[in-house]
Amino acid sequence: MIKTPARLSVRLPDASGNLVEYGLSMESPLPAIAGATFHSRVAYAAAHVITDAPPTSGQNPKIDLEATLSFRRRLWSLGFGLAEAMDTAQRGMGLDWTSAQELIRESCAEARAGRLPIACGANTDQLPTSDANIDAVVAAYEEQCSFIESVGGRIILMASRSLARAARDAGDYLRVYNRLLSQVSQPVILHWLGEAFDPALAGYWGSADVGANMETCLRLIRENTAKVDGIKISLLDKTREVEMRRRLPAGVRMYTGDDFHYPELIEGDEAGYSDALLGIFDGIAPAASLAFQELDRGDHSAYRNLLLPTLPLSRHIFQQPTYHYKTGLAFLSYLNGYQEHFRMLGNQQTARSVEHLAILFRLADQARLLADPELAVERMRTFLTDAGTL
Repeated sequence: MIKTPARLSVRLPDASGNLVEYGLSMESPLPAIAGATFHSRVAYAAAHVITDAPPTSGQNPKIDLEATLSFRRRLWSLGFGLAEAMDTAQRGMGLDWTSAQELIRESCAEARAGRLPIACGANTDQLPTSDANIDAVVAAYEEQCSFIESVGGRIILMASRSLARAARDAGDYLRVYNRLLSQVSQPVILHWLGEAFDPALAGYWGSADVGANMETCLRLIRENTAKVDGIKISLLDKTREVEMRRRLPAGVRMYTGDDFHYPELIEGDEAGYSDALLGIFDGIAPAASLAFQELDRGDHSAYRNLLLPTLPLSRHIFQQPTYHYKTGLAFLSYLNGYQEHFRMLGNQQTARSVEHLAILFRLADQARLLADPELAVERMRTFLTDAGTL
């Protein structure tokens, strides 16, 4: 007689904090198949960083470089390009420019050795908070761009808090970006990060009106088409993304950064599709890798069947305040055994509630994204015990 395997369960707090027994799905986790490549879409995964475990909780942990690089090797093996030192890596929320340089240098060395795709965030975060004049912003961008190119990385021109403070109007944005684009040696990826991800970037491109900002950005791209590979927009507004996508010059890619609507934006419509540069790929890599392979085969139904179940998880991880999404990604990485502890730069592991992370556990299970359910249950129980919930 074939013995039916026992169903795993764990007591989890509900929204009110009451403990409720949760039985895990009986479906097998999605396989993570190494050696994948994608052909119909370009897909970059913006990856989080893994820290060491300091001996006392009062200390700020530092990057565990080997564990962090190991996580990146996994993303590469599943077919993704790596978007390094982005907001997902806690840029501006624990990862300073000095640490980012080390991370970029080491990741680019791995990429060169394996001929793997990588693009790295250039920002102005080495500037003091009070230093927000246009010349200083340009110089800071130039320093970071020069460093990234010197180690063999493609540049992602990230949105700058300092530029948002210093710019008086759209003309200032155009002057800064035109100067930078005139100097780069290969086409860059522009990055328009909405205020949901960083409130300090409200009104980026010079106006409180999103439509006016789109016009400014499109003007910049049209005037520098040869220097722009594409633009990643993270506005969480699919209508705006599709509108801008349809107006981009030929050959310039739209990289969706919409963690709420990515399946339909990547699949596209009769007028085109978005490529992708997404933080959620950090957490849903097996599902996304399989889905891209199905899209390559032209099986849109199989693509949707793989990617749509990840949406509830993504929308939960990126719920307001959206900029705390990194906490959910690090927790999912911990549950899946990719890091030995749940500790983040700046102690950001405390940014989400126990109840929030318990819901994340349920949604990851339902999306078949708990790689080893027994380990995930063990680690969830440890977390809840340490939190005083069990």
